[in-house]
Amino acid sequence: MTTTQARPASETPQSPHLERALSNRHIQLIAIGGAIGTGLFMGSGKTISVAGPSVIFVYMIIGFMLFFVMRAMGELLLSNTEYKSFADFAADILGPWAGFFTGWTYWFCWVVTGIADVVAIAHYVSFWWAELPLWIPAVVCIVLLVGLNLPSVKAFGETEFWFALVKIVAILALIVVGLVMIITGFESDGTRAAFANLWTEGGMFPTGFMGFVAGFQIAVFAFVGIELVGTTAAEAKDPEKTLPRAINSIPVRILLFYVGALVVLMAVKPWTAYSAEESPFVGMFALAGLAGAAGVVNFIVLTSATSSANSGIYSTSRMIYGLAQEGDAPQRFARLSSRQVPRNALLFSCMFLLAGVALLYAEGGVAEAFTLVTTISALCFMFVWSIILVSYLVYRHRRPHLHAASAFKMPGGSFMPYVVLGFFGFVVWALTTQPDTLAALLSTPAWFLALGAGYLVLRRNPEHQALRAAHDAKVAREYQQRHATTGQPTPTR
Repeated sequence: MTTTQARPASETPQSPHLERALSNRHIQLIAIGGAIGTGLFMGSGKTISVAGPSVIFVYMIIGFMLFFVMRAMGELLLSNTEYKSFADFAADILGPWAGFFTGWTYWFCWVVTGIADVVAIAHYVSFWWAELPLWIPAVVCIVLLVGLNLPSVKAFGETEFWFALVKIVAILALIVVGLVMIITGFESDGTRAAFANLWTEGGMFPTGFMGFVAGFQIAVFAFVGIELVGTTAAEAKDPEKTLPRAINSIPVRILLFYVGALVVLMAVKPWTAYSAEESPFVGMFALAGLAGAAGVVNFIVLTSATSSANSGIYSTSRMIYGLAQEGDAPQRFARLSSRQVPRNALLFSCMFLLAGVALLYAEGGVAEAFTLVTTISALCFMFVWSIILVSYLVYRHRRPHLHAASAFKMPGGSFMPYVVLGFFGFVVWALTTQPDTLAALLSTPAWFLALGAGYLVLRRNPEHQALRAAHDAKVAREYQQRHATTGQPTPTR
């Protein structure tokens, strides 16, 4: 890293801040897009096949728990609007190590997810152009996403708005079509569409307790990205209004998009009729007589995967930008373009997505590789969610005046963080029950060991120490300026 290198005029302190250009509609649709993962479209077939109708409770429980993570995140971000993301408040409340581990782990989560998305996108495009070499759509996708993110944050917001809208329309269409089938008593393969199909094939827990547990292994990955709205805090036009609105609507979205869709799917056809290898959305639209149902769903899933990769590029670039400001990443990543976009951080993250191109031609089972990387990603996301909860617990203890003054307090804040952390422990145990997810679980500590070694080396660097001291002094000044009239003490770690 270097601190003496000259900066272009567009990157001087005259324009040091990210631009608050994301409107309420952007934030709301980004939140919806983050809450609806590609796993709902492609992974729900597998969750239904292993857990049966009990998968409804799986998604409800995960969604219920993550709502409290989001409320904790919301209260912390709004306690100081100088925070750019949850990595910032983790560093401020728990210490520099927490910001370093959270920021780089979140970057790693999205890079891994983005690589998987690029591979998936290439295969989805081959549905229409089977002769096209797989590397072409993969590279085109990466170039396209870079082009959409470089101009301004508003360009990202607009892109994600329309990506999320496609997912919303697809799920609502499935629910409406399914309800019409149920009301009219539609029959297929000798089975009549009815809500009774939810419990007539072995009850709500037909695969037993371990089948129910297996559902958590798969379903938790469908929720990664739900915290994405937390990375938009520095670029939202009115975070005090838009963030609470986006977070508070999460339960309704989960009930509608996850639970509603799954209830309709298993009411139209019994859970035993679904295959782990096929998207249940294809079967539903095909039954309804939709011409080219497979092509329509393929387009929806392609859009969903592109949305995920788009979110990954955005969130990783902002996370590295924040890390660089605190001295935890090279200073070149702390520079902004003339349009207030962290261009260097953006391009750095996109370089790693090119690994997806190489993976397209890797020998061995791609399915096994996907299971490995998605499980590692889910574990790392749970680490980030846990850091948010631990930060909240320490915040309540050390800064009770801020908690008392908050207009967006976390419900059940005195005990729910412990409940959710216990739930995460249960999910980790669930991952030990299958050989493939156990292998991923045993591989994950390697990342944290490497990260720990990197932090030990970095913290001894005099330049890093100077940057960290300057950043802490700036945070303290900003806090004192904000609270000079209230008589509130400067927070201590």
